[in-house]
Amino acid sequence: MQTNSTTIKKPTVSILGCGWYGLALAKRLVSTGYLVKGSSTSVEKLALLSSLSIQPFLLNFQEDEIESNPEFFQTELLLIAIPPKRSSSEQAFFLGKIKKIAAFAEAQKVPQVIFISSTAVYGESNQEMTSSSPTMPDTASGKAMLETEQWLSAHPSFTTTILRFAGLIGPGRNPGRFFAGKQDIPNGRSPVNLVHQEDCVEFTLALIEQAAFGQIYNVCSPDHPSKQVFYVKAAEQAQLPLPAFIDELLNWKIVSGETSNAAFQYEYRIADFSEWMDRNKF
Repeated sequence: MQTNSTTIKKPTVSILGCGWYGLALAKRLVSTGYLVKGSSTSVEKLALLSSLSIQPFLLNFQEDEIESNPEFFQTELLLIAIPPKRSSSEQAFFLGKIKKIAAFAEAQKVPQVIFISSTAVYGESNQEMTSSSPTMPDTASGKAMLETEQWLSAHPSFTTTILRFAGLIGPGRNPGRFFAGKQDIPNGRSPVNLVHQEDCVEFTLALIEQAAFGQIYNVCSPDHPSKQVFYVKAAEQAQLPLPAFIDELLNWKIVSGETSNAAFQYEYRIADFSEWMDRNKF
């Protein structure tokens, strides 16, 4: 008996920056049937990408060095996952780097761009922040991210989607190490705004699958325990010296991961840190 079936072609995804998050996303997309192109600035990493069925590309967009390949930008979706480094010179040049990348994307007529940003664009405003809240970054990296968000969103050649990641935890980023053994840490009652790598990856996959492009999304766990509760438990789980916080509430914010797009749905996998830590290790 003959059956009719319709196969929906998945878009090609190019991931600029196969680091901690980008590589995890690339592997997840490949496992779901996507053709994935991945970039690295390291020649040594290209063999790893190839071994994972990720088409490898050596790309570099430093101020004094540009190494690109038009084939990488021949894609339906370009995901930019290269946050500004902590040096002030890198942060000052960050938008210039993104402009160079955008020029290659425009030349190859890339229709969709996802830019990985940060909830640092909000600053510590003593209130709950949604994706439509005013942005008042108080760090150099937050200012660089916001400037880049605004420039990309206004670009006429492609549709830009912004993902603002909260503090990143997961494999290789055990939060128990952040404050282990430290004493008199201020602001102990301020809420944490964190997201696990698994949710970063699954949120992005859901966004692509649902084609919910063209908006700004906060990517942050709905669980916001105080710093003193969360980091003491995380250090205890990692069998590290316990930190001690000052029981006070100074500057703070709560980042809401709720989306304003009614057409896009996502349920966080790790939505209760205490319960998750009772069953898992970072």
